Amino acid sequence: MSTLITLPSSPVLTVSALNSLARSAVETALPLVWVGGEISNLTRAASGHWYFSLKDDRAQVRCAMFRGRNQFVDWQPANGDQVEVRAVPTIYEARGEFQLQVELMRRAGLGALFEAFEKLKQKLAAEGLFEAARKRPLPLFPKKLGLVTSPEAAALRDVLTTLRRRAPWLPITLYPTPVQGEGAGRKIAAAIRTAGERKDCDVLIVCRGGGSIEDLWAFNDEAVARAIAASPMPVVTGVGHETDSTIADFVADLRAPTPTAAAEQVSLSREEWMQRLSTLQHRMARPLHRQLAGRAQQVDMAARRLVHPAQRLAARRDSLAHLGRRLRLAHAQRLSRSRWRFDALAGRIVAARPQPQDLHDELKHLQQGLSRALARQMQTRRAEVERMAAHLAHLNPEAVLARGYSVVRNPQGEVVRSSAQIEMDETLDLRFHHGSAKARVTDKDK
Repeated sequence: MSTLITLPSSPVLTVSALNSLARSAVETALPLVWVGGEISNLTRAASGHWYFSLKDDRAQVRCAMFRGRNQFVDWQPANGDQVEVRAVPTIYEARGEFQLQVELMRRAGLGALFEAFEKLKQKLAAEGLFEAARKRPLPLFPKKLGLVTSPEAAALRDVLTTLRRRAPWLPITLYPTPVQGEGAGRKIAAAIRTAGERKDCDVLIVCRGGGSIEDLWAFNDEAVARAIAASPMPVVTGVGHETDSTIADFVADLRAPTPTAAAEQVSLSREEWMQRLSTLQHRMARPLHRQLAGRAQQVDMAARRLVHPAQRLAARRDSLAHLGRRLRLAHAQRLSRSRWRFDALAGRIVAARPQPQDLHDELKHLQQGLSRALARQMQTRRAEVERMAAHLAHLNPEAVLARGYSVVRNPQGEVVRSSAQIEMDETLDLRFHHGSAKARVTDKDK
């Protein structure tokens, strides 16, 4: 496609005008392009801009990548690196030099990797391997943990350190495999299938530390993805850093941003369990307190309704005294009739006289019923507390010693977790569930 450049009316051009026309012609004629080559003469200016040449076996071109663009490059390029850049061809007018103004840089070959990544991602997504409906929840109390990673990987140390701190009682089975290099994807898939066939763990962690896309490429292998999808137990991935995403992450039942985070996802610490138990204890205590308060209020209301027998007798005595005065005043006129009336009233008084013993027996019966109800409530709550105490006893470190384990400390009082912490002929303290002993180091093995 030809582009028409309008020349100025003056027959003689200045150098700056000529370079400006050339820059406009180049930028108009050439689109944004990807260019591949080898970096040479790389200079990082104090302003933060990068200046370098991109060359092949027959030519080279000057390049500039400004600070606003190069800050997004997540690796440090060097002379001799094979790269691919997306750039705008232009003319640097001050020197009249043809150059590329670079907007994006990647390692050579990453374009093909990204294309393969997206193609496999679309294929597996169409098969439903990424669907949320097929994701399985992790067990709340895992009995045994499986770990697929390299024995030399830093991720293994991070996971073991995290689990030792949060759940030291949790058994771990390592399924060793290379996590990068030729054939690593096939070996990772084989390790995952081995864990599924043995069925000696109820949750599986697949992990490795951070790295470039090439380092993590084994986790974009289709065999790894299908092995995770076919695993009989839930799979947690912790591959790379938070910004890294692999095909294995999309297929896994749970994706953790780092290996350490994966270990935290499958284990609740003793402090978290104690906090949960404390919450449950408060939730159990509140209804009991409310019920006791309600019963106490009912007792108070019943007590207010009861009238003391002495008060009733006093009222009756007042009534009898009043009747006696009336009888004495009317005795002279109505002696015979009053005697009859007096006898009738006396019979009524005897019939209406309160019975203190009956009232006492009724009150005692009510108190006994209340005591039995409170005793049943207390027995039920005590049984629940004892059951929770039994659960807590399983988490007691002393229970681990009772099963035959022991704690080894060096002369400095530190707990020995590795043979690297002890020296030959050094005296060690051994603590058992019952008693302790001392031992001298005569041999050790890494």
